[in-house]
Amino acid sequence: MQLGDIRIDRILEMETPFMTPAAMFPDSTPDDIDRHRHWLEPWALDPRTGKIIINVQTYLIRTPRHTIIVDTCLGCDKTNPFFPDWHMRSDRAWYAALGAHGVQPAEVEYVFCTHLHSDHCGWNTQLVDGRWVPTFPNARYIMAEKELQHAAAANSPAYRESVLPCVEAGQVQGVAADFALDDSVWLEATHGHTPGHVAVHLRSGQHRAVLCGDLIHSPLQCHYPRWRYWIDSDVRQAILTREKFLHEQCAERRLVLTAHFPRSSIGYVEAAGDAFRFHFINWDDAR
Repeated sequence: MQLGDIRIDRILEMETPFMTPAAMFPDSTPDDIDRHRHWLEPWALDPRTGKIIINVQTYLIRTPRHTIIVDTCLGCDKTNPFFPDWHMRSDRAWYAALGAHGVQPAEVEYVFCTHLHSDHCGWNTQLVDGRWVPTFPNARYIMAEKELQHAAAANSPAYRESVLPCVEAGQVQGVAADFALDDSVWLEATHGHTPGHVAVHLRSGQHRAVLCGDLIHSPLQCHYPRWRYWIDSDVRQAILTREKFLHEQCAERRLVLTAHFPRSSIGYVEAAGDAFRFHFINWDDAR
């Protein structure tokens, strides 16, 4: 798809039933889900398992100046003990898809991480001869400094396997939460899900888009923006950030590219009574 003179492609690693609504959104009730079941099933809520369907995906951004990847999914050989489907994956389809889009790893100039959970930084590195090495040898890995510090202190497997090797290679650039690469690509602080979470804004002429990362996980949260997500690090801040974001996107009518919504994953935020709804659009309609 084209956003003015910016080309955007999506690389899907996984589309899967993830968690039940009650587990994913502890504030939800069965009545809440039943109220929306008519549009959720089978596309956003799996009727067989009762779980919310999510995508794990990357956005490949090509501006006239730069080749950029935003969030790098799960990767292979990574430690994910909480989710068996994420643990020690060997499926390299994501890596092959990057090449199918006409981009080789050495051509990627910047890798932006909205935050450093394992499903957003996995392909930052790959295992080569028993060592974790940066997948993109010529890229600067852009991470909010606050997020980087928090991840380093936590020292999770995701940090050790997918972030620290890039730091040690001298390829990580810790930045302020309002960092601007140029007038086409910049960050916005969207803290709450994690301490240093950011959204990535794109602009080409009058065309605007924003990649929201994990400040919102499901189209259900448009209808219920005050629902907490099960692992938000600061629940109150996450809710404030989400409500502010939804109001702004509704007012500005920016194209929103989500991290985890089911396909097509992109669309516009619209008002719906005292809350919102997500109007999905096809990729071809976003030109």
